[in-house]
Amino acid sequence: MKNKTAAILLSFFLGVLGIDRFYLGYTGMGVLKLLTGGVLGIMWLIDFIRLLTGSLRPKDGSWG
Repeated sequence: MKNKTAAILLSFFLGVLGIDRFYLGYTGMGVLKLLTGGVLGIMWLIDFIRLLTGSLRPKDGSWG
């Protein structure tokens, strides 16, 4: 079970490295962000906003 606050903090501080996506279970997207610097920061910002609004959830669909 994943924690939403932890995901938001990971995204804010380490999202450019894809750590947020690894945490949420999206390994492929995590690797992409890791190799591209969060696609030059754009994907990092989009993912951070999606986490804040609740539209990006863990792969299994749960929040703890």
